Amino acid sequence: MQKLNVLSNGSGKLSANSTVSNVQQQTKAKIKRLAILAIFVSIELLLFFTPLGFVPVGPVNATTLHIPVIIAALLLGPTAGLSVGFVFGLLSLLKNTFNPTITSFVFSPFYSIGEIHGNLASLWIVLGPRLILGLGTALLFRLCVKLWHKPALSAGFSAVVMTFMHTILVMSSIYIFFAKPYAQVRQAAPMTLFTVIGTVIALNGVMELLLACFCAIGFVKVVKPDWVK
Repeated sequence: MQKLNVLSNGSGKLSANSTVSNVQQQTKAKIKRLAILAIFVSIELLLFFTPLGFVPVGPVNATTLHIPVIIAALLLGPTAGLSVGFVFGLLSLLKNTFNPTITSFVFSPFYSIGEIHGNLASLWIVLGPRLILGLGTALLFRLCVKLWHKPALSAGFSAVVMTFMHTILVMSSIYIFFAKPYAQVRQAAPMTLFTVIGTVIALNGVMELLLACFCAIGFVKVVKPDWVK
C-alpha cells in the first residue's frame, strides 16, 4: 500500500509539474507573439512617418503600408492581421484629417473642401479594406497551405490576391460613394472618372502587388509560420 501511495504521489507531482510547464510555455508564446506584433505595428508607424511608406511611380505614389499588414497576417494569423490592418486604417484616417489633400474627404468623415464633405462612407473606405486585407490574407493563406502544402507559394498567392482586392475595394468604393465630388476635385469629367480610377489602379496596383508578393515569399521562407498546420 505504501508503495502504491508513493507511486500515486509521484504521478500527481509529475502531472502538476507538467501543467505548470505547459502554462509557462503558453505564457511565453503569448508574450513572444505580442512582442512580434508590436514590432509590426512599429514598422507600420515607421513607414507611415517616413518616405519609405511611399514609392513614386510616375505621377502617383504606390504605398508600402500594406506590407506589414500582410506579413503580420502570414506569420501570426488573423488576429494580428486585423490588428495591424486597423493601425494602417487609423493612420490613414489621421493623416487625411490633419494633413489633408484635395481628395482626403473620401478617407475622412471629418474633412470637407468647399461644399464637399466626408461621411460614414469615408470611414468604410479608410478602415474596411484594411481590415479585410489583414483578415483575408491570413484565411486565404491557411486555405492555400492546406490545399497545396507549399507555404511560400501560398504566401505569395495570398499576398497578390488580397493586395489586388484591397486596391479594388478602395477605388470601387470611391467610385460608388463619391463619384461626382471625386471627379470634381480631380478636375475630370464624370464620364472619364472610370478611366482615371483605372489608371490609378494600374499604376499603383502593379508595384504594390510585386512588393507584397516578394516580401511575403521571402518572410515565409525565412520564418516558418507555426499557426498554420
